[in-house]
Amino acid sequence: MTLRAYRRPMRSYQPDLTPPWKKSAPVPEVPVETDLVVEEVSTGFCGAVIRCEKTAQGPTVTLEDRFGKHRVFPMEPRGFLLEGRVVTLVRPSSAAPVRPARTASGSIAVPGARARVARAGRIYVEGRHDAELVERVWGDDLRIEGVVVEYLEGIDDLPAIVGEFSPGPDARLGVLVDHLVPGSKESRIAARVSDANVLVVGHPYIDVWEAVKPSSVGITAWPAVPRGQDWKTGVCRALGWPENTGAAWQRILSTVRSYRDLEPALLGSVEHLIDFVTAPNTSPSGG
Repeated sequence: MTLRAYRRPMRSYQPDLTPPWKKSAPVPEVPVETDLVVEEVSTGFCGAVIRCEKTAQGPTVTLEDRFGKHRVFPMEPRGFLLEGRVVTLVRPSSAAPVRPARTASGSIAVPGARARVARAGRIYVEGRHDAELVERVWGDDLRIEGVVVEYLEGIDDLPAIVGEFSPGPDARLGVLVDHLVPGSKESRIAARVSDANVLVVGHPYIDVWEAVKPSSVGITAWPAVPRGQDWKTGVCRALGWPENTGAAWQRILSTVRSYRDLEPALLGSVEHLIDFVTAPNTSPSGG
């Protein structure tokens, strides 16, 4: 008779011998939020979340790119990139409608918040385009803080404007200046008016148009315009756009969804101004 050897099932722990570099790193799960900007990994489509729905085939998310195009994607594991990292999008745990979690500036959103009564302090910017861009990205924050933004149509008369405003500890004045570089006319004017209650900051760009990232506008770079030409008109010519600077600006502004579409040099300057004009009065006579 032939004897068969019977083995008992292995019940002891078997170590995982997979090399560490072959193991998949855990992927974070990110709840879907309106205006969350992600990239779908298989197509490279990048856009902001506008809708999350439950379907018979599973949950889906609708993205809108900077040109207004919509695409619907299944919320599959490891299906999206968020700020360059692979993530899994999941439906919000709450049954309440999805609401924006952050403002366009990246601040925590405050749903239903009322605008604060305007402060005495102000932020001045050079032109209408600057004001519209600041409103586009920081508008929600400014209303909550009660900060009014006004535009000057240039800064040649800034010393007289500051004198008429009469800044003080309870009425600080912040000024955003284009092309604020050492040795420029703008830097000399800024030096004349700056004091404890007046902060002048700027960015290195010829015009605020350049503070919008070229990739957001859909171009590789902002064109170089020869000296002596009107810069905005020269940009339109170089890009093959109609020489209508107002229409060109609306085209540029429409591509700005959040702070991610702006250059860091502008972001830091505007945030600095908001902090300056909203800082509490710490003088002995202050409240």
